[in-house]
Amino acid sequence: MPEFFYADRLFNGLERGEPAPGMLLLAAPGMLSPEFARRVVLIVDHGLDSTLGVILNSRSEIAVHNAMPEWVDLVAAPQAMYRGGPVGATSVVGIGVTSSGVLIDDQPVLTRLANRLAQVDLRAEPQEVAPAVDSMRLFLGYAEWAPGQLDEEIERGDWFIAPALPSDVVAPAAADLWGDVMRRQAMPLPLYATFPANLDDN
Repeated sequence: MPEFFYADRLFNGLERGEPAPGMLLLAAPGMLSPEFARRVVLIVDHGLDSTLGVILNSRSEIAVHNAMPEWVDLVAAPQAMYRGGPVGATSVVGIGVTSSGVLIDDQPVLTRLANRLAQVDLRAEPQEVAPAVDSMRLFLGYAEWAPGQLDEEIERGDWFIAPALPSDVVAPAAADLWGDVMRRQAMPLPLYATFPANLDDN
């Protein structure tokens, strides 16, 4: 298959934003990597050395109650651990939706990602976090890109960049997060919202 598989798409000709913490990476329709097909990745850190993010729509079968019971009261339903990515599968990343009126920069246990979205310091006690956070998700592992790698993938058309909403992080189990985020973008992206996960289903 040619390297620039997506090059003839309207999708690839769209004006693109820059990757930054708090932005979403939406996998392009037909993403070749099975790990990222129809995935929505929240960028947690982006710098010269690397880019880190967590996949928002890959729930595991591991209950928070069994893995990290001290956090269960703060975790949104479904109270399961989510698969954040293929790197560091034994590490856990916490992403929280802050309570209305909370100033993230004033909270030492939170690192700001976007409006009402923050990375939670899991070294803190849950009772330190609870007053500032409405709900949160816990992610096993993360996705990581080496210097320049993500820029190359975006240029190739593998990813579309979009702003994140707090509801994206705590979307209910039945939600089609990839399709929902596609639908709220400018045309022609909503046309891709029903692109099947398996082309044989089309």
